[in-house]
Amino acid sequence: MVSSSPVEQQLTPRERDLGDGFIVRRALPMAQRRTIGPFVFFDRMGPADLQAGSGLDVRPHPHIGLATVTYLFEGSLLHRDSLGNAQLISPGEVNWMIAGRGIVHSERTPHEVRAGPSRLSGIQIWVGLPRPDEQMPPLFKHHAAAELPLLQHAGVRMRLILGTLAGARSPVQTLSPLFYADAELAPGAVLELEAEHEERAVFVSEGSLLVQAEPFDAGRMLVLRSGHSVRLQAAPGGARALLLGGAPLDGPRYVWWNFVASAREGLQRAADAWRAGQFDPVPGDTEFIPLPDKPLPAPMSAEEARPTDYP
Repeated sequence: MVSSSPVEQQLTPRERDLGDGFIVRRALPMAQRRTIGPFVFFDRMGPADLQAGSGLDVRPHPHIGLATVTYLFEGSLLHRDSLGNAQLISPGEVNWMIAGRGIVHSERTPHEVRAGPSRLSGIQIWVGLPRPDEQMPPLFKHHAAAELPLLQHAGVRMRLILGTLAGARSPVQTLSPLFYADAELAPGAVLELEAEHEERAVFVSEGSLLVQAEPFDAGRMLVLRSGHSVRLQAAPGGARALLLGGAPLDGPRYVWWNFVASAREGLQRAADAWRAGQFDPVPGDTEFIPLPDKPLPAPMSAEEARPTDYP
C-alpha cells in the first residue's frame, strides 16, 4: 500500500561535540539519506549559552568542492579565511563561501563578545558544487539581512537565504538550482510549499509543525515527496522551520572530513596537501585543525557510482 503522507523520510539528527561542550545536531549526511537536492551537510548549532571568557573556536581548517552557508538565529561569529576576508556575521545575515579547489577558514566568537555571557544558535550547511565548478577559484561573499527577500503573509514571515522560491530570488550567486529559506510561523499559520523544486525538506527548528495534519516536533528533518504541494501549519505554540532542496547533484559525491569531491582521488589530493601544509593559511592565525586519523571512503562500486542511483 502506498503511503498518503507527504513525508517520505523523517531524519533524527545525531549529536556532535565541537569542543568545550558546544553541541551540534547533524541531520545530513545520514545513512538513510546522504543529500537533499545539492545539500550534502546540515548542522543545527546550539542553542548554546556561553560563559564569560569563553566562546566557539573553530580553528582554521580546509574545504574543497563545496560551498558553506552560515546563518545565525542568535549571537555572532567572526569568519576569517585564506583569501584575507574577516567578516562578522549576525542573525539574519548570510556568509556564502565557495571552496572550489581549496580554501581555509575559521569561525570564532568575537573577542569583544567574550567579555560577558553570550548565546549562539544557528545553522551551518554545505552545498555540493557541480562537477564543472569543483576546481573553480575560491570566493567569499557576505550578504546583510536587508539584502535577502522577505516574504510575509497571514502569520508567515519567510526570509529567502539562497536560490528561488515563491516567485522570489536571493541575491546570493549560487551555481545550481536550489532553495533555502527561514520561515517563522505564528500559531496556526499556514505555509503552502509548492512543488517547484525536485527535492525538498523541512527542518523543524523551533516549536511544532503539522504537515498535512501530521504533527512533528522540533529537531526533525522531514524529507518531502516530490511532485505535490505540501501544507505546513504551525501548532498552537508557533513554529520556525528551515526549508531547503533543489535539483540533485550531477552524480555521486564523496564526503570525507571537510572535503567533498566527485572522485575519491580529489579527497586524497586535498588530504595530502593539508598534511604537507600546502593550503594557503589564514593571515595572522597560526592555529589549525590537523587531518583526522581515519581512512578515506572506499572506492564506489559501479552500481553506487551510477548517476541515476544518486543520491
